[in-house]
Amino acid sequence: MQALFRFLNRYPAIAVASYIAVIAIGVLVTWEALADIHDRYGALSAATDMLDQIEGRKGAASRALALGNLPSGSPFLEGRSVTIAGAALQQRVTGAVTKIGGNVLSTQIDLSTAQTKNGFISLIVSCEVRQTALQQLLYDLEAGMPFLFVDQLEIQAPQATGQEDAAMRVLLTVSGQWQGKS
Repeated sequence: MQALFRFLNRYPAIAVASYIAVIAIGVLVTWEALADIHDRYGALSAATDMLDQIEGRKGAASRALALGNLPSGSPFLEGRSVTIAGAALQQRVTGAVTKIGGNVLSTQIDLSTAQTKNGFISLIVSCEVRQTALQQLLYDLEAGMPFLFVDQLEIQAPQATGQEDAAMRVLLTVSGQWQGKS
């Protein structure tokens, strides 16, 4: 240690440079710590904002439920047998098509799919729907109760040209889950 002090006494410029280097390292370490604190504060602020948004959505959902805007009913197809549940599915889809002014051409309950083993019932529907009403039909099917899924959608353009809102032929495969005896 004595040798170090004698060396620094002999070369004061090295002593000053060493002192400045130690101060600079201290400033850099302090700067890094403050930058880390700033980053963590930003992450906390973002998480708090996200939590506020989520809680706001929960409040909106409870208000919608209180106003009766959410669909009611069972999320599953109801019926004592798969045949009755299939008829309920057929009635639900047929009602949705006629509600928008469409025309149901044919329906077929498909029990031969692999989904049937998992409790899903599929319905193949051929119908005529105006182009402007197709989106409303799909929304009604997928947003209402029971929960229905459009598995396949095939659309054939109208044969007559020049008609802006002519009926299109639509082939839908819609499925819903049946829980068994209700």
